[in-house]
Amino acid sequence: MARKLRSQSLIGRLVRWAMLLVLVFGVLGPLAVVGLYRVVPPPITWLMVERLVQGKGFDRRWVPLRDISPSLVRAVIASEDSNFCHHHGFDVPAIERALRHDEAHPGGRLIGGSTISQQTAKNIFLWPGRTWVRKGIEAWFTVLIEAIWGKPRIMEVYLNSIEWGPGIYGAEAAAQHDFHVSAARLSPAQAARLAAIIPKPLSWRAAAPGPYIRRRSGTIVARAGVVRRDDLDACVY
Repeated sequence: MARKLRSQSLIGRLVRWAMLLVLVFGVLGPLAVVGLYRVVPPPITWLMVERLVQGKGFDRRWVPLRDISPSLVRAVIASEDSNFCHHHGFDVPAIERALRHDEAHPGGRLIGGSTISQQTAKNIFLWPGRTWVRKGIEAWFTVLIEAIWGKPRIMEVYLNSIEWGPGIYGAEAAAQHDFHVSAARLSPAQAARLAAIIPKPLSWRAAAPGPYIRRRSGTIVARAGVVRRDDLDACVY
């Protein structure tokens, strides 16, 4: 009887410790970090560390959203997440389309259904990969940044953190590296080229685009015009 009571007591303590760990690392920790990054620029990401280890270098120049051309905001909304201002972190129809495509083409190229909010959560807080565990944690951080940051801050962090070439991170570094202008002075065509290479920044070049990127850039310019006309970027400004 005594042994059974000790066993139950041990199990009870383990359960309480497990609950405490979940509370600290699953709730309080993420809340604290997301709250901090609402006002402080995230210093470095897992991907940046990985690229440094690979010898890719590091060039990142944080600028506030007001110092980034609206043309770039419209271009990335047009190319990456046209419903950015109309969802709360998850574009369910886009996710369903991506799942149907992946099921219909097993072993083929996967297409993404991730929103800008999801991409930001992944880039800032998590490691690269496509496991279900990582996607679950990504979803939790997406909920948090949507609730705590809001759309303007999400866009600001996104544009200052994504990879735009070997060792090139953020709009200012990319604009200076590829076009020798500040992010504030990017033209619609230059912004479209930068948006066009987001899916494969280590392979594609905004400054010296091939035929595919030129075509894709033209499409993005046209779609960015629709973003401006229909105020699809209104939540950012």
